[in-house]
Amino acid sequence: MKLDVFDSAKNRVGEITLPEQFKEEIRPDIINRAVLSIQSHNRQPYASSDEAGKRSSAKLSRRRRDYRGSYGLGISRVPRKIMSRRGMRMNWVGAFAPGTVGGRRAHPPKTEKIWWKKINEKERSKAIRSTISATILKLVVAERGHKVPENYPFALDGKFEEMSKTKSVLDALVKLGLANELERVEGKKVRAGKGKSRGRKYRRKKGPLIVVSKTNHLSKAVANIPGVDIVDVKNLNAELLAPGGKAGRLTLWTSNAISILEKEKLFR
Repeated sequence: MKLDVFDSAKNRVGEITLPEQFKEEIRPDIINRAVLSIQSHNRQPYASSDEAGKRSSAKLSRRRRDYRGSYGLGISRVPRKIMSRRGMRMNWVGAFAPGTVGGRRAHPPKTEKIWWKKINEKERSKAIRSTISATILKLVVAERGHKVPENYPFALDGKFEEMSKTKSVLDALVKLGLANELERVEGKKVRAGKGKSRGRKYRRKKGPLIVVSKTNHLSKAVANIPGVDIVDVKNLNAELLAPGGKAGRLTLWTSNAISILEKEKLFR
């Protein structure tokens, strides 16, 4: 398969033959495994304090004649803390034990829990190839929710990587037919009552991904555009190409990145 190569003004300057990585079968199951593996590596271990729920004095005697004892009162052996007393009568409430208000948890989370999910190297490479092949299928990209230009898929010429101004990149993306896509990914204020948006005032969708041959000034320029990501072709992973495990992200490949992908046989 061949792709047309456009410059920043949407002028066709040539075509490029796609390497074998773009012919891989799309495997949603392997893609999902690879994305979950990456996400698990970013999970921070957490645990409760060793003293959580144990800071109250709840020592209570069960002996027959001990002061502050519960023997012979017909009550359970739940640890209790004394709030006040009058003679031998105590005003107490349950404490310390699991099931009591403010008590410790029976099985609290522990930092030694292993969050990492492993994936075989061949599976990881196959997942990346699957997501790469999905980026050039217009129907798959549109199904993911992107506003796909009419002439998609296409590649960008090498001069695109020399841009260093955010305004220049934005103008180029608009000329290439991505104006609707950039409007789609703008952050929108979340309405009240949205449970899955709790703690997030604004919600931003994933937009286009630009794959380049090397990191340079273009990376800083693209960083200021909401929803748009840029990555070195050697640093590609399943999560960038398939956010949330859903393949078919709208991806703009530069001709230099495709050449490196074929020349160095990446992810083979």
